[in-house]
Amino acid sequence: MSGARMNKLYERFRVLPGAHPHLADVDTLPPPEYRSCDGKALLKQLAENNRRIARLQNDLYFENRQSLLIVLQALDAGGKDGTINNVFYAMNPQGCRVQSFKTPTPLEQAHDFLWRVHSVAPRTGEVVIFNRSYYESVLVERVHHLVSEREIEFRYGAINHFEELLDFHRTRIVKFYLHISKAEQLRRFVRRLKSPEKHWKISANDYPERKFWDEYIAAFEAAMAHCSTAIAPWFVIPADDKSFRNLAVSEIILRTLEDMKIKVPEPSVDLQQTRKLAAIELARQRKEERRRREEAKNRERKS
Repeated sequence: MSGARMNKLYERFRVLPGAHPHLADVDTLPPPEYRSCDGKALLKQLAENNRRIARLQNDLYFENRQSLLIVLQALDAGGKDGTINNVFYAMNPQGCRVQSFKTPTPLEQAHDFLWRVHSVAPRTGEVVIFNRSYYESVLVERVHHLVSEREIEFRYGAINHFEELLDFHRTRIVKFYLHISKAEQLRRFVRRLKSPEKHWKISANDYPERKFWDEYIAAFEAAMAHCSTAIAPWFVIPADDKSFRNLAVSEIILRTLEDMKIKVPEPSVDLQQTRKLAAIELARQRKEERRRREEAKNRERKS
């Protein structure tokens, strides 16, 4: 896939700063030009993207100057785990980490909502994927009125300041909302019931929370309107089709890593001298191998 086509996906799904997305008007299916694509072709392109992502992530680890934070958000069954499994599997685990956020513990609830987040943000050289994130504090808590509207408004600003802090310290941030339809969510819930290996994913809140679908959509729209910035953009990814979802996320991650202009550190030794030492050592090894072969032949003759 050409760089121009990759940039097209990046710009197509990015929520511009100051924009107010209306998710009801955003298709959860792939763009029309992708709907007739052969699934094998999408998988082939995903594999090529993953190869390039893995190389760049490895360079990022050895450069050890920048980092990358990837935020994955979705409604239940939106495909966060599947995206992680299919887009990030090729990364070097030395420099990659998935961080999940569950219901805050009593200790976490006794602090501000970002207290538990900062300590798990990426260190230099690291890629960290947040499977859910600090945005839950302006999603779930808004929908269920766990905090006041004034507090929610304050949190939007606090999130922007937090992301500015990370950016100042050379952490690039990209945030994905995996956009599925209500009908697709129900289909996935039913498939989980029919698949014993997926029963662990079933939650008692799956069906009750569907009553709040419109409220969650409004909360996501507000979060993106307040917090999609030039330094930490949101992307709305059509996610009913898993193959296209994975490809689109990989394209945006690949472009982000390329834009980071990662530079592998210069060697800390004199390469010319090291090449000479390597040549000497190789010659010594070959000589030793010849000597051993000759000794083996002599032993065979004597026997």
